Amino acid sequence: QVQLAESGGGSVQAGGSLRLSCAASGFSDSRRCMAWFRQAPGKEREPVARLTTSTYQRYYADSVKGRFTISQDDARNTVYLQMTNLKPEDTAKYYCASEPRANCGTRLSVDQYTYWGQGTQVTVSS
Repeated sequence: QVQLAESGGGSVQAGGSLRLSCAASGFSDSRRCMAWFRQAPGKEREPVARLTTSTYQRYYADSVKGRFTISQDDARNTVYLQMTNLKPEDTAKYYCASEPRANCGTRLSVDQYTYWGQGTQVTVSS
């Protein structure tokens, strides 16, 4: 049974940093697409970042480029989202998602992902 467990959310002031973690379990293959999405109240879930575990290729939404970094720890089966220089507009619930395939394609959208975590709240105050 595939499970994704996020942690690391919290409240910070603008300019601060947080690191989110997503621990994955139950996958039969290490090759997969791991992604972070976020959803603010009243808004649609939007892509943040993606990591292709087999190639380490990364994708970032324009809104977070240069501020967020996605990485993986193979030994812990965990993907991280390091967030720096946080802004109030980053406030949202952040979700980890995974799709068990080697090629993650060129786009990042909600409909590409089968497995989702429960989400972790990030609140940035001005």
